[in-house]
Order: sequence, then C-alpha cells, then structure tokens
Amino acid sequence: MKALVTGTAGFIGSHLSTALLARGASVVGLDCFTDYYARETKEANIAPLLKTGGYRFVEGALQTADLASLLDGVTHVFHLAAQAGVRKSWGKDFQTYTTNNVDATQRLLEHMVGRPIEKLVYASSSSVYGDLVQIPMTEDALPQPVSPYGVTKLAAEQLCYLYFANYGVPTVALRYFTVYGPRQRPDMGFHRFIRAVLSGQPITLYGDGEQTRDFTFISDIVAATMAAGDRGRPGAVYNIGGGSRVSINQVFDMIGRITGRTPEIRREDAQKGDMRDTYADTTRARADLGFAPATSLEAGLTAECEWLTGVLKAGK
Repeated sequence: MKALVTGTAGFIGSHLSTALLARGASVVGLDCFTDYYARETKEANIAPLLKTGGYRFVEGALQTADLASLLDGVTHVFHLAAQAGVRKSWGKDFQTYTTNNVDATQRLLEHMVGRPIEKLVYASSSSVYGDLVQIPMTEDALPQPVSPYGVTKLAAEQLCYLYFANYGVPTVALRYFTVYGPRQRPDMGFHRFIRAVLSGQPITLYGDGEQTRDFTFISDIVAATMAAGDRGRPGAVYNIGGGSRVSINQVFDMIGRITGRTPEIRREDAQKGDMRDTYADTTRARADLGFAPATSLEAGLTAECEWLTGVLKAGK
C-alpha cells in the first residue's frame, strides 16, 4: 500500500499515519496547518513520523497542492483534512468551512477520476445526522444537520458518492462518533475537561449535562479506517462508534474517579449547533469491515488522562 493521508498532522491523521507505517505501508502525509489550533501541537504530532522510513511529509492545502504529483503511484487515499469544530462554523467563518471541507474535497475527487486508486476513505461525522433521527442512528436515516459544520461534512460526503456513481471513484465514507484519546484536539470536550481537572480549574459545561454521546477511542477509529481501506464497499457509508451511549454528567463522574479529584462545574446555556444525543448503529460496519470497538470508555479516558498528565508536566 502507498497511502496519501490528508490532514496527517491532526489528531486522527497522525495516529492513522503511524498505524499505516507500522503495517508496512508507505505514506505521503499532506497538511496545511490551519490555524484552528496551535501549529506547534500538530508539529509535535508528526515529529516521530518524520524520523520514520517510508513517510514523506508535504506542507500544503488541497486547494492548491500539486495533486497530480501527490497521487502518483498512490493506491489508497485517506481524506481526513477538514476544518473542524461545530461552534465556530457560524457566521463569517462559514466560508472557511466550505473552502476547507467542500471545495477541497471536490478538487481531490476531481484529480482521482481515471486513476487506478483502490480506495478513497473519507472521514465524515455523526454531525451529519442532526437531532431528528431515531436512536441508535442508522446510515439509512435522513441526515438533517443542525450546524454549518455538519452541513459541510454532509456535502463532502455526497460529493464522494457522486464521484463514485458517475466516475467509478471507489469512495467510502465513515461517520465518526466523538473521537477521543491521546493527542485529542485542545478544543474537544474530554481534553478540556481533563486538563481543567488536572490543573485545578473549573470546567465550563454547555447545557444540563444530560446530553449523550457515543464516544469512540482513537485506536478503534484507526482500525476501522484501515479496514475501510481494505474491505469497504465502494459507495457505502459506515457508522463508526464506540458502542456505548453516555451522558456528559456520567463522564464527569468517571473523570473524577480516574483522577481522584472532584470536577468543579460551571454551567452555561447550551450552544447552538450542539446535538442533543448521538449513538451509532454499527451493524453495517461489523458486517462489512469486521469492526468491533475494543476500548471501553473508562480505559480510554484513563489513557487520555495519562497522556495529558505528561503534557502538563512538560509545561505544554
């Protein structure tokens, strides 16, 4: 396998690149270091990769990169590059999301037409579903996202399908459900919660804490993504979830047990665009990809706590 990983310096992209190299693949990693969070964090994510044989890093954006050269000889594309974040996707920032999530995906797909690519795996999101679908969420439900971010992820997902339907590009979309673990983005809930508790700071909670999520550990996400590259059915969409529906209040209790510290919670009004509940039906992923989440929420939270403890000790 020769893989192109877009968004290679991000949370998921860096883990996926590492796993692909460990399996014996060669990897071309592309990243443009958007300013959504600190460049230094992303550079630290890929620092070990830069010392690994079989890995080549290219700094650049999908909108302007020399894709013909980057795709030369590539057998698999793992498209993780995107502008992340529900709460920042409103108003004047929406254009950033359309540019980085929709336009960039269309350009990548256009350059794949006619190439002998075995698979393109696109990282979609549970944010495409919105609040009106039944729980657990199935891939056949009507998606009605409630955030601009979710709209752009769904638009890019639909672009993948139409390039499959019209040009035979072998695309597979994975709807990730709330990914967490070491290297998690600093804006994401678990990172903010654990860092606050370890630092003796209060946690800001938006909403009543009874909203639920299907939290998925990073190693399970990586395993599913590689399986989609191997066995994903072209044109298909798969839910990838951790297998349990847990409220945010339950998460706080768990963090308290793991750290031995009682979280101090400051409650604020719910934010527009935040979904109330998510929970994945992964029947299709189990059948086609052999997907079965292997990391419990408590074990995964413990791993993230250990990682963040080391980060704080290093003064970062």
